[in-house]
Amino acid sequence: MDLHIPTADRGFYSGFSKSVAIPSKILVSALIVWAIAVPQNAASVLNALNGAILKSFASWYIYVAAAFFLLCIVLALVPFTGRLKLGRPDDAPEFSRFSWFSMMFGAGIGVGMLTFATAEPMYHFANNPNVIMGQTTGSGADNVTAAYVWSFLHWGFSAWACYALVGLCLAYFSYRRNLPLTVRSALTPLFGARLSGVGGHIVDIVAVVATILGVAQTLGFGVEQFVAGLQRIGLGTWMVKADGTSSTAGIIVALIVILGASTLSALSGVGKGIKWLSNLNMGLSIFLLAFFILFGSTFFGLNALVSGMIAYVTDLPSLLFTVWHADGTPTGDALAAWQGGWSVFYWAWWVAFAPFVGVFLARVSRGRSIREYVMGAIIVPSVMCFVWFTFVGGTAIDMTLNGTAGDAISGAGQESQLFVMLDLILTGGLAWGMAALVVVLLLTYLVTTADSAILIVNTINAAGEESPKGRGHIIFWGVALSFVVGALLLVGGLGTIKTAMVIGALPFSLVMFLMCISLVKAVIRDGIRERNGVQSIHAEA
Repeated sequence: MDLHIPTADRGFYSGFSKSVAIPSKILVSALIVWAIAVPQNAASVLNALNGAILKSFASWYIYVAAAFFLLCIVLALVPFTGRLKLGRPDDAPEFSRFSWFSMMFGAGIGVGMLTFATAEPMYHFANNPNVIMGQTTGSGADNVTAAYVWSFLHWGFSAWACYALVGLCLAYFSYRRNLPLTVRSALTPLFGARLSGVGGHIVDIVAVVATILGVAQTLGFGVEQFVAGLQRIGLGTWMVKADGTSSTAGIIVALIVILGASTLSALSGVGKGIKWLSNLNMGLSIFLLAFFILFGSTFFGLNALVSGMIAYVTDLPSLLFTVWHADGTPTGDALAAWQGGWSVFYWAWWVAFAPFVGVFLARVSRGRSIREYVMGAIIVPSVMCFVWFTFVGGTAIDMTLNGTAGDAISGAGQESQLFVMLDLILTGGLAWGMAALVVVLLLTYLVTTADSAILIVNTINAAGEESPKGRGHIIFWGVALSFVVGALLLVGGLGTIKTAMVIGALPFSLVMFLMCISLVKAVIRDGIRERNGVQSIHAEA
């Protein structure tokens, strides 16, 4: 119940762990300089490392993602562990269930929902493992359910389990044992007081770098869609290239707007800028979803939701553990390539995003039982994702199937598909107005994601202090995040960000696996302590 993390008591780093903050800044700065100074070398080295990881660790990512989900479910279902409270016996939840669900959903998904609720079902509708194996027809009516099974796999229970596991570990050790709200605290049952030294610093540094790369991936997708939206509402064709991708000028303008607003919001703190923006983007999200439920392909979406969820839950045991290896046959090689480009990429993305979302989930979940936490952090947000994907993406699939859209949606880039669909549903000023609303919603999600990430990185650097006073550090991470996104986008586009993120997530996936072992050990030991009348929860100061 006592883990000392040395922090500076004066100077620029007052209140911060210099052993974490300085190496983290050096590593991120080195990546930026490398990507800008020698872009071709950076791209080739990152691609080579990514290829090696996909070849050697694809199975690892598949199996650990399954392990995270299964552990969370087991802890929720076992009577003793399910009733354990994340806090002291008299701690009550700070937020209502509705506010709690809303904050979890906004923190965990946000930007990705606007891009992938349309793009991913459309892609899997055209091609997925069922099509590769000849079981369904690409872009055929018989492929709709399969398209949603694979979409739900990537955005459903396994994805949220990655977030939930980190948040559960941090909340358990921070609120039951009064340890610092930082990643190393989750490993204390395994390594004890040694985490006060170099080993603990390395764990937190890995978490910071993984967070920056994971958030960079999310912002990269968002910047591309934001630029497409600005061009759509009339800010000029100079923002995109002839091939429809974002121009250098468009990327720079978007990053200045997004990261500038994010840094200002982060400086204002959680209770002001972040809270206000979170409320705004939740309201706009509900309005946009309601629009598609009322004016989109409602019955098609409802049917896809029901049939997709039934097939997903039924197939989940095999989906969790299926690994395809390149075997020299066209089918085997295609399946392995598909899994590397989709499932492995997604598990790496969620792992990289987990330190950020996990710390956030822990901060808003004090006072809840493990059972309530797991059900609320995995089941409810997953179902919300399923609704978005079926009513928004289902409208796109239905319009493609019935010929209304032709190739307009499927032929557009993923960053533009939502705007193309709105143009087909609405006309004139109404289409422009909805596109403008999407741009505003996208901006609020991007800013909320970035400013929350900046504050979480600052929290880890400050040894778990939830409100570190470090304006200079907040500004540094805002600028650094914009340079990481911009440098990698300009070097090789989203592919390079994706590659860097998969590489950066690998070491943190090991940390998360150790968290699983640590949590199981802690829960078992606390059960033994409770049966023998030994204290297992920190006393009130």
